[in-house]
Amino acid sequence: MRAVQLKTLPACYYRDMWAHAHIVMEGGGYQMLRVPDLALPLDYTEEMLRKAAARAIRCKPNDITAILLARRAVDARRQVQFIITADATVKNETELLKKLPKNTKIKQVQPYQLPHYEKKTSSKRPVIIGAGPAGLFAAWILAKAGLQPIVLERGKQVSERQKAVSEYYLTGKLDPECNVQFGEGGAGTFSDGKLNTGTKSVHIRQVLQIFTDCGAPEEILWQAKPHIGTDRLAECIPALRRCIEAEGGTVHFQAKCTGITLKNGQIVSVEYVQNGTDFSLETSHVILAVGHSARDVFQWLSEMQLPMEQKAFSLGVRIEHLQRDMNRICYGSAAEHPALGAASYQVAAHLPDGRGIYSFCMCPGGVVQAAASEAETVVTNGMSCFARDAENANSAILVGITPEDFGSDEILAGVELQRKIEHAAYVAGGCTGKAPAILLGDFLKNQQSAVLGNVAPSYPLGTVFARPETCLPETVCQALRAGIPLLDQRLHGFLQKDAVMTAPETRSSSPVRILRNPETLEALTVKGLYPCGEGAGYAGGIMSAAVDGIRCAEKILADCH
Repeated sequence: MRAVQLKTLPACYYRDMWAHAHIVMEGGGYQMLRVPDLALPLDYTEEMLRKAAARAIRCKPNDITAILLARRAVDARRQVQFIITADATVKNETELLKKLPKNTKIKQVQPYQLPHYEKKTSSKRPVIIGAGPAGLFAAWILAKAGLQPIVLERGKQVSERQKAVSEYYLTGKLDPECNVQFGEGGAGTFSDGKLNTGTKSVHIRQVLQIFTDCGAPEEILWQAKPHIGTDRLAECIPALRRCIEAEGGTVHFQAKCTGITLKNGQIVSVEYVQNGTDFSLETSHVILAVGHSARDVFQWLSEMQLPMEQKAFSLGVRIEHLQRDMNRICYGSAAEHPALGAASYQVAAHLPDGRGIYSFCMCPGGVVQAAASEAETVVTNGMSCFARDAENANSAILVGITPEDFGSDEILAGVELQRKIEHAAYVAGGCTGKAPAILLGDFLKNQQSAVLGNVAPSYPLGTVFARPETCLPETVCQALRAGIPLLDQRLHGFLQKDAVMTAPETRSSSPVRILRNPETLEALTVKGLYPCGEGAGYAGGIMSAAVDGIRCAEKILADCH
């Protein structure tokens, strides 16, 4: 067979730091050999990658007609290097594959193509409550299948949302319906845009592809820890919404869901208010993707006696180090190499009492956010832009808590615990919106801080020196004191006395779970209602929420003709 050029293959799949030929075999499907575990120096070239792949395949470098990055990770265990998985187009690849050892990890692969969804019909349009990652990706699937979904989002679209958040940061004036938690894209829009996840799902590649098709950096297709950045998310989230609208979907902003109506255990309508007017939408399928901060929704669902349960979550602080120190700690003498960028870390430890302490949502070269969604509260979170070039690194340092710590058997006891902590932090900050902060060295000595060191806190509303005990439970503070030295054993240098701890981090995940059938993904007692994503207790980040949205949407498709 003769190899020919094919320019119509999706360019975003092939593009990395080099321009590649796009090859297809006449009369058959395009195939490549996926070659894992190629160790290469930080300043490797295409020629070096080609030679390494050729050695693994046991062919000549000239037999490889094109080579692409499929995955690239940093290995800093001994010497800092890249570990690469490459996709190579090779002459006579089938014959070469036969000659490799039986236990070879090299395998044939084909270019990824987004799944095709057959057109479906339904007498009533499906409704999605919430335009976060779960809701938007669910809407994308349903729109592609021709079901013209209706999305209700209580907040505003990204451009207006950015204005509301900026005003809050400048003046302390909070819009409780449009903030870091509520609005187009959900809480993820104002985050680092991290897409790495522990979730194993066939839909992960689908999410990455849809994001890149909507303008996300194409590096996310091969980064071991893909991230988009807040600045890029602000562009690709509206692009995703426009794709949904182009396929017949409708997105209503400032449309706050106020209830659902059931008949004989089947959902029949959704009620919402928009611009002071009440509306009702008849529907037989609803995806409830409201996010972990929709406390009013949890309240009326509880009053409806929808099956819910308390769920363990985590509490803690945001900790900030100088990014250059983190680069040195993680990469040593290679810290300034331009191929590496800002270093990230992930650490965890188990305490003698059985609790766990761990880093979460680590934002290299980022800032600590003011992420409140209710008046007279202080909430912290983290974000980075795509360049990750801010002075500080920040991460949540969290301690796991269980329903036994909530102090009540009430379903929403975890929500009330969050509220109590967030209001106490507001009081500790002088009732101004400033956040309580302390230097790490002083915290470990159980003493008040008086003067900052080299790290300037980035929390936008300002900080005041106060011990975390002013807002966090004593058990959490004790666990932080016991656990942080253990984290330093895993990441030597993490325990820096002038690192700044800002409290509280309370919104790591939902404190409730809306129970659903594991097979149909419907709420246990309501046919046609699909609790979905972080708010329902089934996800923990952009990627896992998006994947759960896709799963719920596909269940609806299976229920339609």
